[in-house]
Amino acid sequence: MGGFLGFFSSIFGYVLNFIYTLVHNYGVAIIIFSILLKIVMEPISIKQQRTMRKTAKIQGTIKEIQKKYKKEPEKMNQEVMAVYKKENMSPFSGCLSMIIQILLLFAMFYLVRSPLTYMKHVSPEDLNNYTNEIRQEAGDGVISTSYPEISVIKYADSKGATDSEFYINMKFLGLDLSNVPKENMSDWTVYIIPILYVVSSIVSIRLTTNMNVKTNKQQNIIIEGENKKVKLEEESQDMAGQMNKSMMWLMPIMSVSISIIAPLGLALYWLLNNLLMIAERLILNKFVFAKEEESVPASEEVRKITKKGMV
Repeated sequence: MGGFLGFFSSIFGYVLNFIYTLVHNYGVAIIIFSILLKIVMEPISIKQQRTMRKTAKIQGTIKEIQKKYKKEPEKMNQEVMAVYKKENMSPFSGCLSMIIQILLLFAMFYLVRSPLTYMKHVSPEDLNNYTNEIRQEAGDGVISTSYPEISVIKYADSKGATDSEFYINMKFLGLDLSNVPKENMSDWTVYIIPILYVVSSIVSIRLTTNMNVKTNKQQNIIIEGENKKVKLEEESQDMAGQMNKSMMWLMPIMSVSISIIAPLGLALYWLLNNLLMIAERLILNKFVFAKEEESVPASEEVRKITKKGMV
């Protein structure tokens, strides 16, 4: 698995290093890299969001099927699959996107953890020799056991070896992106990017939650009959709502945990990715999905109700 992720980390590293040679700043290079990666992944991202919206829309129908055939699991599965087939969807349609996101997450972690290997592509022999020199000059305590290459970069920076192959300019807006919060707890600046990342995560999750709620509400048609109102089932919102609420608290906690033990460069990448995702969703919801929904005909359930003259 490490070799597989290392392959992607190396490819990302070549791109990141090329950008770095142009801007000579690690933070700026990460920002440009994040934007380029987002552009490349945009078709997959749009497809994923379309799938999420379609899934939210059919949850009411699926819940009705599950309720109707709860004592006939085989029939229930057949009816559910028929709904997915009718909508030209797969129950596992979101899995590919999730797998890609996980691969990107770990590939970027490998890259930020070992930038000399994957970004600068320093040979193992040269890196090992320079690390031994540092240990002889400054002692073993200078080299971090968790992030040895970050320690090497810090040492080269402290010696003013800006022309060295072991140097990367990680100063960004007054922050040192080579810092690891858990190793620099007394420096309050190490918490700025992780906190911003947590805030952006909450905003992103809330945006997704509101989008799903809005989509579900569009399916809840109020039918007026003889002096009474009948509302279509809203049970489909329960599971999604509870899940989103759990994620709203779980994701920031996970984010804080990872951000504290990883170099700030990784938190910066995640922060940029979240900000780009928020902007993407706002733009797509306003200019793409809203127009698509206007052109989509009413669902089969609505058409049936309309025929009966109940709407």
